[in-house]
Amino acid sequence: MKRTAQVTLLILTGLGLLHTALFTDLYLRYVKEGLRPLLIISGALLLVLGVAHAAFDRTRSTAEEDHGHDHGHDHSSAPRIAWLLFLPALSLLFYAPPALGAYTASHAGSEAVKKQKGFAALPATSPLPMTLTDFTTRVQQDKELAIKGRSVEMTGFATPVRGGGWDLTRIIFTCCAADAQTVKVHMYGTPAPPANTWLAVTGTWHTQGALGTRTAAAALDVHATRDIAQPVNAFTDDLPLTPS
Repeated sequence: MKRTAQVTLLILTGLGLLHTALFTDLYLRYVKEGLRPLLIISGALLLVLGVAHAAFDRTRSTAEEDHGHDHGHDHSSAPRIAWLLFLPALSLLFYAPPALGAYTASHAGSEAVKKQKGFAALPATSPLPMTLTDFTTRVQQDKELAIKGRSVEMTGFATPVRGGGWDLTRIIFTCCAADAQTVKVHMYGTPAPPANTWLAVTGTWHTQGALGTRTAAAALDVHATRDIAQPVNAFTDDLPLTPS
């Protein structure tokens, strides 16, 4: 890889980061929203560094020509495999890699819920909007059995289960896609939708195990479903934000 190609790679990578973080929400497929300023800073630094190197090389080349030291070729080189670095740089500009989804979730277990000492009273709203984690925690730890008989609404994407059935799923980023964790609630009473379909699901706890204990299944008897657009905060387990 020649010096010119190295500089071009720096500039393309910087432009790709700036494009993804400034003008789209695509960066949310790979990192948490709070990292956006760091992506913008990184993209700007790479762009400035690439332009500075290009200007320096041009100045040096002109000076060598003026002093008769132009050798006519570039001694800098790198392994041929380095050309593959252009692929992720170009993908940021023209084709962003797909987000994590049902395939990843189907090969991962559900995140273990943390132990919670007490629970606040549930609002009287029906159906009650809940996250998958909150639902699982209530089902398995709330000794007051406040979830019993309550109609709840949860959102997530469909993950087919090997052998039949499906899970409502959310993938959660702590920092980025590399540390993603999965939370799932099994669905009963309705056929499995296509994988990665985003849904709002209404139903009641599926009676399996002793409610309020670890034996209780994180599962729902489905009363109704409706398709929704993928929320902006898709990689959290929060109530969904409407895409802008």
